[in-house]
Amino acid sequence: MAQVPQTFLDGLAVRTWCGLALRALGRAREEIDAINVYPVADGDTGTNLYLTLESAATAVEAVFAGYESRPGCETRPAGPTLADALRAMAHGALIGARGNSGTILAQLLRGMAQVLAADAAAPRCDGPALRLALRRAADSARQAVAHPVEGTVLTVASAAADAAERADGDCGTVARAAHEGARAALARTPAQLGVLARAGVVDAGGSGLVAVLGALVEACTGEAVAAEAVPDRTAPTPKAASDLESDPGPDGGGGACAVAEDGGPAYEVIYLLEADDTAVARLRTRLDALGDSLVVVGGDGLWNVHVHVDDAGAAVEAGVEAGRPYRIRITHFGLGDVHTGGPRPPRERAQRAVVAVVPGQGLAELYTEAGATTVLARPGEPPASGELLAAVRRAHAREVVLLPNDADLRDTAAAAAEQARTEGVRVALIPTRSAVQGIAALAVSEPGRRFDEDVVQMTSAAGATRYAEVVVAEHRSWTTAGICQAGDVLGLIDGDVAVIGSDVTATAETVLDRMLQAGGELVTLVVGDDAPETVTTRLETRVRESYLAVDTVAYRGGHQGALLLIGVE
Repeated sequence: MAQVPQTFLDGLAVRTWCGLALRALGRAREEIDAINVYPVADGDTGTNLYLTLESAATAVEAVFAGYESRPGCETRPAGPTLADALRAMAHGALIGARGNSGTILAQLLRGMAQVLAADAAAPRCDGPALRLALRRAADSARQAVAHPVEGTVLTVASAAADAAERADGDCGTVARAAHEGARAALARTPAQLGVLARAGVVDAGGSGLVAVLGALVEACTGEAVAAEAVPDRTAPTPKAASDLESDPGPDGGGGACAVAEDGGPAYEVIYLLEADDTAVARLRTRLDALGDSLVVVGGDGLWNVHVHVDDAGAAVEAGVEAGRPYRIRITHFGLGDVHTGGPRPPRERAQRAVVAVVPGQGLAELYTEAGATTVLARPGEPPASGELLAAVRRAHAREVVLLPNDADLRDTAAAAAEQARTEGVRVALIPTRSAVQGIAALAVSEPGRRFDEDVVQMTSAAGATRYAEVVVAEHRSWTTAGICQAGDVLGLIDGDVAVIGSDVTATAETVLDRMLQAGGELVTLVVGDDAPETVTTRLETRVRESYLAVDTVAYRGGHQGALLLIGVE
């Protein structure tokens, strides 16, 4: 009898798992969003899980791309190690975690990585190691939640770990047992949590975890599992479960995090935090007193903090006292009783909207004042396609013009636009390569025009705008203008380095002169917080004294990465 090959998990299998899980969540996203009723019925669990895993997958792909670009990689074994891939997956999920469900998923992945990446040199893991990893994942996720409650993703994760511990075999066998255990636990969640039973649904976060575990089975075995049919909301039977007040879970509430049912806090606050363990322990205590749905995940100095509160400022202030919070997101839950699944007034779709990626808070405010829906791109943290898609949905319009404002985001924006079209939204992607081109496009937009005509006019305005930026070189490198050293001031025109200097203002003047040699009627300056205070005045004076009939307009860009953005149209 032929021997059945043993299945295992290695770096390449982790990469495959990420891709399969992302596609599975993409397919199930809308259905999972639709059954999201707890702890807050804001219909975004599927989207949050997708965005979290997209960040994880992006991090894994970056590790593989970095490995393949290093000299001599063709003589080494195939690809990054298991430890490299898992750490990247866990870290990517941590920094990109969205919402309650995404934060818990990030901790599940971190728990697995703590076990499977302990031996950095191990090329692969076997079934027993995967069993230990799934147990660590479930336990660490439960510990990260301030008040864990049964009938949620935590229950599903624990059931998956329990089933895995009973399995005897290789990685494929263990993964399949975990998946089947999770499926069975998911089906039982309405009997454990009253709010699910009353809505006639299973837990949304648990449903997403089942999809992720199904992808793990396929990554290990090569055999796809049957996709879960996410149940529609139906009228629950009287016997399904008792009211929430009599079904509180072990800590007096329901859901992954206990919340009160009589209307919850108004804001969701999420941020990354650099702090030590002692400070984070104090932070947990303080945030627990401020609100509910508290989840703090991470470790080794980097944490992701999630909480629902009425005083968002106090939650952020607590983070400042603990360490350095950044990538702060504050969401108002809006109209309607989202905490109990109560109906919200339907919002009529707008006819047309503009969605734009902007590199700084100052520009975000400018674009918002002009009527655009914005996605903030922080330095070194480009938005994923899921974030752009979420912004298109948030715009809630029949027709959307998408402005990526970055050449490197064109493919990402195209993927978001394609997905939005499948949802019935008419989307036009204008390939703007800089925020100043986006400003020019937005300036000529007229919602009263036919959509095609408006897109043509916006595209023409963007294309007629030359763009430049002034930045500081981070390291020594070859450029189109020669060799630059770390700390040199670089002037880039239309994406290529044109000037290398030592002074920001002088370099900016040279760049502006070169741009205006080809003519122009309007100069747009977007000044970053780190630029010299005198640069705006110097450039405005130079244009006024040296170039007749050329106007100048200046904006504050905030922390936008570049010291200065320049547009000439």
